[in-house]
Amino acid sequence: MGFLTRTITDENDGVAAFASNQIRQIATSLHGLTSEQIRSTPSASAMSLAAIARHVIFINAKGLLASLDPDHTPAPEAYTAQDHAAGGVQPEGILGEDTAESLIAELNSLADRTEQLLSKADLDRRIPVPDQPWFSKDLGTWPARWVALHTIEECARHAGHADIIRESIDGLGAYELNALAEGVAYA
Repeated sequence: MGFLTRTITDENDGVAAFASNQIRQIATSLHGLTSEQIRSTPSASAMSLAAIARHVIFINAKGLLASLDPDHTPAPEAYTAQDHAAGGVQPEGILGEDTAESLIAELNSLADRTEQLLSKADLDRRIPVPDQPWFSKDLGTWPARWVALHTIEECARHAGHADIIRESIDGLGAYELNALAEGVAYA
């Protein structure tokens, strides 16, 4: 079953495997849903599955995880209004053309890139702390290891949100969804 992270060989492989698996679990939560369902907010939360997906795509493609790429040049002034909404898990962060299938493909591609990036990252390298209000002002840098572990934490938190929202939509839980995503029957 896909919700179990594969066996790992070392620290880099571990952070790569766990981060990418959490992203894939968010993708799994979207399987078989309509565009209306991925935008719905069926629980007490104001979050939708599409908003969670866009948030995870944003924070990993343009946020902290991107800082682990040695060729990445941060450009927060280039963030669009949609980026800011995605960063806040707001409905305005969802693109008009987003479908369950398009978000699944984008999340799976992100998971592949995340696994590749983290498997080779120098976890001792110091990463500048972004100038954002939610990050501590008393730090100049933090280790890439912290960034990798925070990525896992953030994606796991939202995978849990996605599980609850999906179960509120149609009652399907992680076991059934992973079977559905893998194209196998769940007994």
